[in-house]
Amino acid sequence: MTRTAVWLACLLLTTAPAWAAEVTVTGKVYQERDGKPGRGPTDPGLAGVQVSNGETIVRTAADGSYALPVRDGQTVFVIKPDEYRFPAASNGLPAYWRHYAPQGSPRLKYDGIAATGAGTRHWDFALEPVKDAASARDGFEMLVFSDSQTASRQDIGYYQRAIVEPIVGKHPARLGTTLGDIVNDDLSLYPAINKVTAQLQVPWFHVPGNHDLDMDAGDDRHSLDSWRAVYGPDTYAVEEGGASFVFLDDVVYDPTARPKYIGGLRADQFTFLGNYLKALPRDRLVVLGMHIPLFDAEPGRETFRHADRKRLFALLKDFPNVLVLSGHSHTQRHYYHSAAEGWQGAKPLHEYNVGAACGAFWSGVKDSNGIPDATMSDGTPNGYAVLSVKPAGDYALRYYVARAPDDYQIALHAPRVLRKGAYPAWGVYANVFMGQDDTLVEYRVDDGAWQPMKRVVQPDPRLLEENVADDTAERLRGFDRSPEATPSPHLWRGALPTDLAAGAHKVEVRAVHGDGPTATASTTYRLQVASP
Repeated sequence: MTRTAVWLACLLLTTAPAWAAEVTVTGKVYQERDGKPGRGPTDPGLAGVQVSNGETIVRTAADGSYALPVRDGQTVFVIKPDEYRFPAASNGLPAYWRHYAPQGSPRLKYDGIAATGAGTRHWDFALEPVKDAASARDGFEMLVFSDSQTASRQDIGYYQRAIVEPIVGKHPARLGTTLGDIVNDDLSLYPAINKVTAQLQVPWFHVPGNHDLDMDAGDDRHSLDSWRAVYGPDTYAVEEGGASFVFLDDVVYDPTARPKYIGGLRADQFTFLGNYLKALPRDRLVVLGMHIPLFDAEPGRETFRHADRKRLFALLKDFPNVLVLSGHSHTQRHYYHSAAEGWQGAKPLHEYNVGAACGAFWSGVKDSNGIPDATMSDGTPNGYAVLSVKPAGDYALRYYVARAPDDYQIALHAPRVLRKGAYPAWGVYANVFMGQDDTLVEYRVDDGAWQPMKRVVQPDPRLLEENVADDTAERLRGFDRSPEATPSPHLWRGALPTDLAAGAHKVEVRAVHGDGPTATASTTYRLQVASP
């Protein structure tokens, strides 16, 4: 190296801004007691609480203090331990994170992350003890939303009236999450939708989706700056009642690709996950929340990078109690990963792909209250799920249809009238929203014997009816028409008898999965005598 080159290198080292290098932030995690902002003299430090920069994890000392290295662009956050909760920030979301971004984001269409300065001391975080923490160890519930996907304030109104208002004050949930696509590309809508979600008065944790991206970002590193400015870290963990929830950004942005994203994980996310999991008891329930599913949307199409999936599975294989929650598809299904996808655990890995809160993007005919039908392409109405966490790593899932009775778990389709004596070629169809391969679905006619229904993979006739009505209408029936019906993975069929007496006949359907509650539904059809 020439003397000139050495001089230039030294100049760069001495004139580089302080924020470009790794620094150490210090602070305390403390128990909030005095009810005032900031740590007061009566707010004691909490020992053993995990604090992370998205890769490294440290634990607080006996007095609650910690020291953590950070680089420009990283976010420092607390991993909430069992029996505590975060105080709410001014926007109603949990206050548990702080960005280290001395220069802020590059110029973006939306706000991005504001410059934070280079201060590294007094990064303090509060936790509040939960009064009924002991009961949570016996089980608790979590609200699971996905794809609220609001493109306008009108959509936010639909979200409020269809999803949030019907359950305000009527649920016992201790946590809540939205699994991405919080909005539909207009990132300025975050404050408005957060205000609605905060009405649930549940600590709410968010995952980014592909419609939450800064699409003008130059690379993946800054593709979530506007999302992170509001919601904090894109990969983090929360502990509650003996379960660990790991929320992951699994949308990898590439502005040169078509589409501009694919499912996958970054190297720093694997580092964080590895560091977090190695300290967990192996029998603990681990729930991963992400946007893009781990399974392929169709054969031959890599929805989530297979190499990343294999690496993720390797980290999880020794945990017998793992559940994956995903969104993105605007349909609903249960998927069990096996050795065919590289899963090496003792039992198949359960992934529940949650139906969208917006259904089919707030489409379809509006009801008398002006809210779109929003049924998804697989025939599932829009709604949300509830995860019930039970002791010993067990759990249960249930889906709730927006603005419908809690027991609305099956949608039926049957002909209104058939010819008495006709060949029994027509049937009743049951769309069991939470149906799986091993779900027992049976039907009976007029209190007769129960008979098994056959699982069929085809479009739901209920939605096909809407498609035909849209096709034949002279004028638009709604702002956006219902989606084109696609084969449903949870549809069953039973042939209707035509050798009964003329007149009306009752059809009952019941579905049982495992040791869960039995779902029921009923309808009628009529037999008519016809002359040749």
